Amino acid sequence: MFSIAAGNTALQSVLPALGRSLGVADSAVAAAFSVSALLWVIAAPVWANRSDRHGRKAMVMLGMWGFTVSLALCGVFLMLGINRWITPAVAFVAFIGARLIYGTLGAAAPPAVQAMVAGQTTREERTKALALLGSAFGLGTIIGPAIAPYLVLGGIGGVEIGLAGPAFVFAGFGLAIAIVIQRLLPADQARGDQQGAALSYPSIGGQSSGASVTAATTPRIEPVGFLDPRIRTWMWIGLVMGHAQAMTGQAVGFLIIDRLALPPMEVLAPTGLVLMIGAGAALLVQWGFIPLLNLKPRPLVLTGCVLAAAGCLATGSAQSLHGIALGFGLASMGFGFLRPGFTAGASLAVGPAAQGSVAGKVTSVNGAAFVLGPSIGVGMYEIWRPLPYLAAAAALTLLLGYAWAALRRRGAAAP
Repeated sequence: MFSIAAGNTALQSVLPALGRSLGVADSAVAAAFSVSALLWVIAAPVWANRSDRHGRKAMVMLGMWGFTVSLALCGVFLMLGINRWITPAVAFVAFIGARLIYGTLGAAAPPAVQAMVAGQTTREERTKALALLGSAFGLGTIIGPAIAPYLVLGGIGGVEIGLAGPAFVFAGFGLAIAIVIQRLLPADQARGDQQGAALSYPSIGGQSSGASVTAATTPRIEPVGFLDPRIRTWMWIGLVMGHAQAMTGQAVGFLIIDRLALPPMEVLAPTGLVLMIGAGAALLVQWGFIPLLNLKPRPLVLTGCVLAAAGCLATGSAQSLHGIALGFGLASMGFGFLRPGFTAGASLAVGPAAQGSVAGKVTSVNGAAFVLGPSIGVGMYEIWRPLPYLAAAAALTLLLGYAWAALRRRGAAAP
């Protein structure tokens, strides 16, 4: 779980610099991850259902091989482009093709892992064990971008590897894990109370919401639609919040390159620093402030909107690394309040019989934001550098007014 998330986000964090070094349009870089995220969102529920009916180990192996082969091919195609053995356009089209393997097959492992753990734990142990798996997945989205700058490799035998290094390193890591899984992980038998749930696409800034744990431990006794009056407000909050975070997170690598006016190879350390500060700010909120203050969903959402909007404005207007880091950290802190507020609010809006269904909707909304959000954000960035951050700040300001009014009217349905 950790390696899948870390490998994906490590590659995601270096790709802006790599795209610039190859002369590929920024929007093409964003499209590579948007297409992969779209396939993940479509394939993840399919694999989750299949995992509930078939053996788990085969699904885990499928996901790990998809992850490994995809990253290895990404590394090969990028290396060919870096050495100008093929044109940058051909290299990037081939890279996107390799990403399709990850988006389609990589999503098979997380629900199978969940179901396997469910089969080896009691009901009392299950929630804690699945939460630990979710933490590994979330931690991977933080560590991947942090270590990616240190995985850029030099030349071997006259062949320049450079920014393709993280793809090769994590492909090797995935291969090692796949071998260990094949040899040491026992085959299991499906049981009626085992469940596997789809996880959101692992992306920079896409912290774990905990919804997948609920989805994997709660039967869908009462189906609930996205436009159900009880959760409709929360779904809109999650959709706007998620797109604002995806837009700004994907564009920040390009912003650092342009604001600092550094060559692509020299911008990786500053980019890693900014992403680490953002991740640390979000964790500080989710692991520190929220438990300490014991805030309920409505104040979580309102506080998050204010901080995230202010952080987006600060990031878009910053002219220095310090300013970008401060603004991105503030925005990440706001999203750190917003995401659990959205998850908890949707859960508290319905009764016990609908918890599984609502958790699935929350996971779907979280994943859907990273399908169009990155491409929209980078497209705006190509028009005008501050535009994605100003647009996100405006959307969050409107969301603040909407949430203030809508959740106030709902009363007990929106604690």
